[in-house]
Formats: sequence, structure tokens, C-alpha cells
Amino acid sequence: MPNKTKVLHIITRLDKGGSAENTFLTVKGLDKEKYDVTLMSGPVEDASQERRTQVEEYGIRYIHLPVLVRNIHMVYDPIALFKIYRFLAKEKFDVVHTHTSKAGLLGRFAAKLAGTPLVVHTPHGHIFYGYFGRLKTKMFIRLEKLASRMTNKIVALTDRERSDYITHKIAREGKCIVIHSGIELDRYRELTLEEKNKLKKEIGIPEDALVVGTAGRLIPVKGPEFMIKASQHICLESPEIYFVFAGDGPLKEELQTLAKKTGTDKNIVFLGWRDDVPRILSVFDIFLLPSLNEGMGRVLAEAMALGKPIVASNVGGVPDLVIHGKNGYLVPPQNPEELAKYTQLLLEDKDKREKMGRAGKEMASGFTHEAMVQKITNLYEELMK
Repeated sequence: MPNKTKVLHIITRLDKGGSAENTFLTVKGLDKEKYDVTLMSGPVEDASQERRTQVEEYGIRYIHLPVLVRNIHMVYDPIALFKIYRFLAKEKFDVVHTHTSKAGLLGRFAAKLAGTPLVVHTPHGHIFYGYFGRLKTKMFIRLEKLASRMTNKIVALTDRERSDYITHKIAREGKCIVIHSGIELDRYRELTLEEKNKLKKEIGIPEDALVVGTAGRLIPVKGPEFMIKASQHICLESPEIYFVFAGDGPLKEELQTLAKKTGTDKNIVFLGWRDDVPRILSVFDIFLLPSLNEGMGRVLAEAMALGKPIVASNVGGVPDLVIHGKNGYLVPPQNPEELAKYTQLLLEDKDKREKMGRAGKEMASGFTHEAMVQKITNLYEELMK
């Protein structure tokens, strides 16, 4: 029997975000008869401990590297670089596949130093806008240009993301390919009316109320404050509408304060992290994504799989999933008035909600995790030739 191909995937955080889910489905889906798979990540938060357990249950070797933190750290970063290099030099991997910006930079530099034959990087959304100020962004772009020289292939999640890498001259056209993030479609089953009413009661929403919701981390780049500001406009016309945030993060208290200031706190529910996101999404009548930047927004595919019409910021790779007027509406980022306008349009038209929901569900069939893993496998095999 031929030797297995040794593959190491590196990601900064093994949390409940889209990039971690994408990485988990990839390492889980790779054929274990052909690939010897290892996953390395930085600090494991309480909310993501279950994910680490799942990784190990699927027979995937897991390496915990606490010094691989998300933010720039003058002490931890050099230590993380050295530890990754030493691990790669000892283990002799055939492929190193890095994910997200921080792990991507340190992992690729370490792979170069260790002489790893093949290096692949998936940004999961770039940091060229929406995250930092101008000077810090310029620094990251320069670092990405340097790291790109050490990379065999960059995997963008959408055509828009690939275009940004080429426009910023970080990668030439042949180096950057598109592989959409995949989801496990069989997990996204619409609840029955009885199940929905039971869940609404559980989270404190009247059975007959329409629900507008989002899911994701409560951080600035996700733009959650714009959903609250939009809710203020909507509640003036429709005080019976409820808004749900499924997710957690450092902005939670600030958002709760803003909800009180705008007088919408009685209409807004903060659920925190949930292990039953498909059930929560099923309760939504409309899905909102007010982000300032998105690589793809895989949660959109999840909402689409459940037949939810979408109102989302026209940023990053979002237009690859949301076609204005077909399965939802695209609005300018940081614009609560437009966000409210198109949300209200859907709230007042049930037929339009259902029509757009059906269109989205049909489109979601193209975003399966099986297709994603197969394309990644094909990429590895092509590079190894």
C-alpha cells in the first residue's frame, strides 16, 4: 500500500465561526485511506471545546498551540513561528494548508523555513478593508505579498475575493483559485410549525411574531450595530417584529446598551452561542447580514438552505450568494436606512419572502461540503503531480 500523503491544516481559532467550520469539514472529509491528516490551532475557547472533541473523534490528530493568538503579539508571534517551524521540520509534511490571516502568515513562513514541498492558503476573507486603519492594512498587504511568494496556491472562497487578491497584486491569476465554502445540507431541515412555536416560546418570542435574525460573532466587522439601528426604523412601523442575534462576542454589552438607547431592547433577543443554529435559523422569516467585509458569508448558504430570504451588505463575496431581487436584497454597508427599507419590504410581502426563499434554497444545493472537499482533494493531487 502506498504511503499516505501527510497534510497539516493550521488555523488560529477553532471556534464556531465560518472559517473554523470550513476547516473542520475539510479535515473531516479528506479520504483517510489517502491522507494522514493533522489539525493545529491556537487557543480553544469554552464555546469551541466541543469542536476540538469532534476533531479527535473523527480520528484526526490535533495539535494545540496556545501561543498562536489572533491579534499581533510581539512575544507570542515569534514563539509560535518557531514552534510551528520545529514541528514541520520534525514531521516532514507533504502539504501545509493554512487558514485565516494570522495562521496563514506564520504557517507559510514556517513551512518555507522547514522546506515543506507544497503550501496552500485559504484566507477565509481578506483584511484589505473593514478591519483595521490605513497604515495597519498597508502592512498586512505587504506581508501577504511576501507570504504569497511562499505559497503554491491561494484558495479564495468567491470570485470577488479572488479578484481582490489579483487587484492588490498579492497573487497572479494562475496562483489564486476559487473553491466555495461548503455546508452539510442534511443538517438544515425546516422545522414544523409546532416545532417553531415551541422554540419561539423557549427564546421568548410570541408565536405569531415575524422574526428577523442573524448569526455570527458580535464583532465590529460583522456590523451588528447597524442591524439594531435598522430595527429602530422598522419598529416605528411594525412594533410587533422581533430581532434575534445568534452568536456572542466582545460587542454584546455595547449592543445591549444601544438597544436600550434606541428603545428596541424589548424587541431584540441575544441568544449567545447556540449548538442548534439550524433550528434557530429555521425560526427566522428573514436573514440579515450587515457585515462590513465577508470572504463569502457561509452562513448565507445555511440560511438559503432553509429557504430564508436575505438582506445583506454588498461587500466581499456576498454577491456570489445573494442576487439582488432573486433570493434577497443587497444594500450598501453601514447603511441602516437601506437595511431597514428592504427588510420592511419583505416583512410586508409574504409571497415575495416565499418566492425568494425558494430561489435561495435551489441555489444552496451548489454549496455542499462534499463538493468543497472533492475540489480541495483535486487541488492537492494536481499540485503533487
